[in-house]
Amino acid sequence: MLRTLYAWTMALAARKAAAWWLAIIAFVESSFFLVPADVLFIPMVLARPRRAYVYAAIATTASVLGGILGWAIGHYAFEAVAKPVLVFYGKLDTFDSLAAAVDWKTILLLLVTSGVAHLPPIKVVTILSGVANFNLGLFILSAIIARGARFFALAWLLNTYGEDMRHFIEKRLKLITAIAAAALIGVYAVYMLRH
Repeated sequence: MLRTLYAWTMALAARKAAAWWLAIIAFVESSFFLVPADVLFIPMVLARPRRAYVYAAIATTASVLGGILGWAIGHYAFEAVAKPVLVFYGKLDTFDSLAAAVDWKTILLLLVTSGVAHLPPIKVVTILSGVANFNLGLFILSAIIARGARFFALAWLLNTYGEDMRHFIEKRLKLITAIAAAALIGVYAVYMLRH
C-alpha cells in the first residue's frame, strides 16, 4: 500500500496542477495522510528551481493548516475521528504511549522534531496536541517555524545542489531525519537538565 501511495504521489509532480496537489498533500499529511509532502516537493523543486521558495511557502502554509485540522480533530473529535485514523495506520500504541507521558514542553519538542524530521509522525503529534489541549497559538507558531524550516531548507539545498542533493537525501533520508531528531532531543535534554 505504501509503495502504491508513493508512486501515485510522485506522478502528481509532473502535472500542471502540481502546486495544488502539493498544497493538498501537505495539508492532509499533517492530520491523516501517510505519504509526506517531500515526495512531491522534491521533484517539483528539481523540475522548476526558480519556484523552489514558492513551493516551500505553499507546502509550509498547507502543512500548518493541516496541522490545525489535526489539532481540532484531537481536541474536539478524538473518539469519533482520530482514534479510528490512528488504528488504521497502526499508530494508536505510539499515540497512547506519548499521551501518557506528555506535558506542554514535551509536546512543543515533539512538534519541532516531527515538523522538522517526521519523528514521530506529524499527524500523531498534531492530534496529540489537540487531545492534550496544547495552546493553539503556540501550536501554530511552532508549526510555522518547524515546517517552514524543513521546506525552506530543502528548497535551498535542492536549488543550490540540485540532482546531487536529491540523490543524497533519498539514499540517506532515514539517517538524516534520525540525526536531526537526535540533535533536537539532545538540545531538549540539556535544557531539562539545566532547569
